[in-house]
Amino acid sequence: MGEANGNAYESLARHTEPMISTDLPGPKGRAVIDADAQVTSPSLPRAYSFVPDRGAGAVIKDVDDNVFLDFNAGIAVCSTGHAHPAVVGAIEEQAAKLLHYSASDFYLPVYAEMCARLADIAPMDCPSRVFLTNSGTEAVEAAIKLARHNTGRQYIMSFFGSFHGRSYGSVSLTASKANYRADFGPLLPGVLHAPYAGRFDSFTGLAGSGDFGGEPAEPDLDYINDVIFKRLAKPHEVAAIVVEPILGEGGYVVPPRSWLLQLRNMCDAHGILFVADEVQSGIGRTGSMWAMQHFDLQPDIVLTGKGIASGMPLGGMVARAGLMTWPLGTHGSTYGGNPVSCAAGLATLDLVAGGLMDNARTIGDFLMAGLKDLEQRQPAIQEVRGLGLMIGVELPSPLVADAIEIAAFKKGLLVLRAGDSTIRMAPPLIMNREQAAAGLRLFEEACAEGVAKSAGLVAEESMIRA
Repeated sequence: MGEANGNAYESLARHTEPMISTDLPGPKGRAVIDADAQVTSPSLPRAYSFVPDRGAGAVIKDVDDNVFLDFNAGIAVCSTGHAHPAVVGAIEEQAAKLLHYSASDFYLPVYAEMCARLADIAPMDCPSRVFLTNSGTEAVEAAIKLARHNTGRQYIMSFFGSFHGRSYGSVSLTASKANYRADFGPLLPGVLHAPYAGRFDSFTGLAGSGDFGGEPAEPDLDYINDVIFKRLAKPHEVAAIVVEPILGEGGYVVPPRSWLLQLRNMCDAHGILFVADEVQSGIGRTGSMWAMQHFDLQPDIVLTGKGIASGMPLGGMVARAGLMTWPLGTHGSTYGGNPVSCAAGLATLDLVAGGLMDNARTIGDFLMAGLKDLEQRQPAIQEVRGLGLMIGVELPSPLVADAIEIAAFKKGLLVLRAGDSTIRMAPPLIMNREQAAAGLRLFEEACAEGVAKSAGLVAEESMIRA
């Protein structure tokens, strides 16, 4: 990173308050949105009219020079913040040497180094092997293939509320929104779904009670044992259970350890592979390298993506070495483990292990304390939950959540919904205390405005119907 760019990074990154000087979107942003609407797929679910141009740390500027505090990080992707000099430097150095050569057919030093690093930090106390992909979704697809190949079984189980991607295999596991699956059938056969940690009733989707370390509303596996294993599939037919240690798109739900332990024991009893989808929760986001480490449990396979390379396309499947025995040519990827992405990934892991993971825990504790305090003063907040910088604020309805999300955006605070009515906070791990404090204040203001606006909309609709 040159001196001019370095100075620009420092100047933007030090902002602790948003600076909004135009309507949102501004004129340049509106022009981009209008042009985009003419040519891009209408399937893209844009949350609000934000048009980013440049980022630094936990701060991002739009094309109209409005400055925002980023509590979203590109959906938990920009783990080291925007344009971290160490990551940019690693990208520039590798790009100047070699942009691409396929690791499926040839040997790349940076690919081998990235695989070795992931194997070394994997949440398993045994030798591991690694398959690199372009994304978390591709890592899920690889896990489906490996599990079926290794076990010779057909069924894969996941959970209501879960999100594992939108490609054909991964969306078959996804069960967070019907819209992701509608009109694409038939989907992958042999996929089963169960309630997640007793927090979601399998029919209503309503959250129950219980924080991390406490007891869930239904802390057992009765549905799996009494419905799935008795009526749908025998245990010896199930190849793998794919579970998010913290439910991501389903609303940032933290399960009790007792539930994950029961799952782990059930897998051991029946020879079922335990696959931890840590695409959103991994790489330091929860204050540990992996969310599974909070529960002191080990998976057979762990999946990664999103924050692993600070925004460059990279994902991976890390499996116990004894499982990855599939023969030559069984699986591959032209771009997976691209050398530039691997260089970014190595720099990211250095930064996460070098202090950002600890910062995620410290700033996460600060945000949780502030949000818990706000929960006592703002009746609309139903629950605050999370670990590290993976925090969910449960609200009474999608209408209220949407109104708060937009109110926050207008104030220069970027947050994003998850689940039906949860606001997720997943800022870059580099966020400092001053930025976090400003975000708390702005979120409180947005809550007050959003609740009032949603109440007005409900009253207006009632009058129209009357």
